[in-house]
Amino acid sequence: MIDTTVFQNKTAVYYTLGCKLNFSETSTIGKILREAGVRTARKGEKADICVVNTCSVTEMADKKCRQAIHRLVKQHPGAFVVVTGCYAQLKPGDVAKIDGVDVVLGAEQKGELLQYLGDLQKHEKGEAITTATKDIRSFSPSCSRGDRTRYFLKVQDGCDYFCSYCTIPFARGRSRNGTIASMVEQARQAVAEGGKEIVLTGVNIGDFGKTTGESFFELVKALDQVDGIERYRISSIEPNLLTDEIIEFVSHSRSFMPHFHIPLQSGCDEVLQLMRRRYDTALFASKIKKIKEVMPDAFIGVDVIVGTRGETSDYFEQAYQFIDGLDVTQLHVFSYSERPGTQALKIDYVVSPEEKHQRSQRLLALSDEKTQAFYARHIGQVMPVLMEKSKAGTPMHGFTENYIRVEVESDNSLNNQVVNVCLGDFNEDKTALKGTILI
Repeated sequence: MIDTTVFQNKTAVYYTLGCKLNFSETSTIGKILREAGVRTARKGEKADICVVNTCSVTEMADKKCRQAIHRLVKQHPGAFVVVTGCYAQLKPGDVAKIDGVDVVLGAEQKGELLQYLGDLQKHEKGEAITTATKDIRSFSPSCSRGDRTRYFLKVQDGCDYFCSYCTIPFARGRSRNGTIASMVEQARQAVAEGGKEIVLTGVNIGDFGKTTGESFFELVKALDQVDGIERYRISSIEPNLLTDEIIEFVSHSRSFMPHFHIPLQSGCDEVLQLMRRRYDTALFASKIKKIKEVMPDAFIGVDVIVGTRGETSDYFEQAYQFIDGLDVTQLHVFSYSERPGTQALKIDYVVSPEEKHQRSQRLLALSDEKTQAFYARHIGQVMPVLMEKSKAGTPMHGFTENYIRVEVESDNSLNNQVVNVCLGDFNEDKTALKGTILI
């Protein structure tokens, strides 16, 4: 039994780097600490506890993690500093040596953070507590809102794919998940808290069910039955795991939105083979075609990596032309970053930083072109928008069912409300369509 008296009236700050899954987990950590008596520190207030949830997807991510830790140690002198997340799992010794760090927790420990805080007395030397990746077994549930309207439901963790460029299987362990029944219960709890929209998150969510003998499709059907949740979004799903039955179901679902995020990584088959991806461009194109056949207005976001080892100029041109021909809405473009211990380091051809930058800029320009064309097709339509709370003096924003960002005059009485909006022209920076609320 943990004695929580030491936590009464203590304050904490939280800093998260990386993916939506990390943000969801940080929010859950915050909830655990709040229930123990810890409140979130106000702006400018010195905190008693600092929690940093790290990312390690690129070398730049590692650098940002170190910078964030140094900054928080300086801003909150004397605070008890806890570091967790992917960088903490991969490099626990390095993180523990950073001045001011007290405890480093691996993937297996982050869900039980409370028991590692002790009496909050600073350590002379940072302590690293991790489990070897091959022995990571626990699944820590998370369904949290943070400071947004949308809830993020963690349905799966870990990955068995071992793509040649990626360290995630080493940072998060093998694929595992909770039960469908537990996911449904968490969704019902979100309803009780006033939640209307849930994003399904995980590392490889289409792999859901490996540890429980269930399937992602069964999970989708069960969640669709939860009264009170008006919208679900599937955050990211591998193309080979996005089955036609899932696409068909979403097309006539009560609550699953016409919105997909599908990692492509490269539009060249030779590069996909070097990456050890489990599909080719023909399969990817068939998935996009299927979605658009049954949901012509679906928003489709696509992840792309540029400059991976082995991506010659000709291979990139093939990829660019393939992506240009896809009926997708937005590209999330990442420059390849070499990760220690990955198989990609054995590939000879190396792309220069300058060439990576040029390729990235070309794809980002293509993305803007596709997104703006998608938005423009909807100007003049009336669509339901779930509004999100705005900061004082700024316009209010929300999203349509197919994920078009809409900007309206601020009215915080509309926060977390679904309202009908007539979509007008682009706002000044072309990040949203201006809308008029219809009463």
